[in-house]
Amino acid sequence: MFTFNWKRLGIIAGLSLTLVAAGCGSDSDSNSDSNADGTDEVNYSKEVDYSITGIEAGAGVFKAAEDATEEYDNLKGWEVLASSSGAMATALGEAVSKEEPIIVTGWTPHWKFAKYDLKYLEDPKGVFGDEETINTMVREGLKEDMPNAYKLLDQFHWTTEDMEEVMLEISDGADPAEAAAAWVDENADKVAEWTEGVEKGNGESIELVYVEWDSEISSTHVVGKVLEDLGFDVSLTPLDNAVMWQAVANGEADGMVAAWLPATHGDLYEEYKDSLEDLGENLAGAKIGLVVPAYMDIDSIEDLKPAK
Repeated sequence: MFTFNWKRLGIIAGLSLTLVAAGCGSDSDSNSDSNADGTDEVNYSKEVDYSITGIEAGAGVFKAAEDATEEYDNLKGWEVLASSSGAMATALGEAVSKEEPIIVTGWTPHWKFAKYDLKYLEDPKGVFGDEETINTMVREGLKEDMPNAYKLLDQFHWTTEDMEEVMLEISDGADPAEAAAAWVDENADKVAEWTEGVEKGNGESIELVYVEWDSEISSTHVVGKVLEDLGFDVSLTPLDNAVMWQAVANGEADGMVAAWLPATHGDLYEEYKDSLEDLGENLAGAKIGLVVPAYMDIDSIEDLKPAK
């Protein structure tokens, strides 16, 4: 005769309820959101704590990132964290080594694109602008005071690939001056284009200023090396963005090859353009925006979610 075991049934029921409760708890603590078809997608916004890893607060790309948090409704509650270009690159490298999500303020040229597999997030609202150029600016009167240095600066131009070669060497531990000297030695034909018609200097002192971004460290040291080889007494001085522009406009420095236009340094250009001379672009195809590792399955700023 069949005997119903009520005690056994109670144990099984209790285990079932425990498993259901555990499953519900796991879902509530997850960083995944369910799609309509029942599959899960990673909530990258939550995983990065609704924050963008930025660089110096005064940089154009940092300001543009802050503007993006205002322009995009889906970035409501987000924060752009100020640091430095070096700290940003370190945080990016650590995240990539662990395949963790991260969103950084990025720009091209930069060695990180040669070292890691990265991508820009699409910017449908155009907050970060179109492609930029990097221009050379000199103080008023430089052409009359040092015509050959002026001519060299006016003829200086190179490509994103050129710059990234130097940047990557420096990021791998090379001294900037040594990396610049090696690049100059290996690219004699290109340097010859810059120095065409330029006569040797006689020890005249010339000061170039730059912001301590990997890109500008590279370009300024390369130009400084070429000027030094031509016989000039060269000083290279790192400054904050605004102070760099002010120094050239006031004639306290002779020039810079570090002006990102029209967006990144646009406000500074408008402030100082009547007090310095723009020699035009030395590099085309520069870009700024929000950058993520390629393994993150998002393509647009609009794929992110507002803070809850």
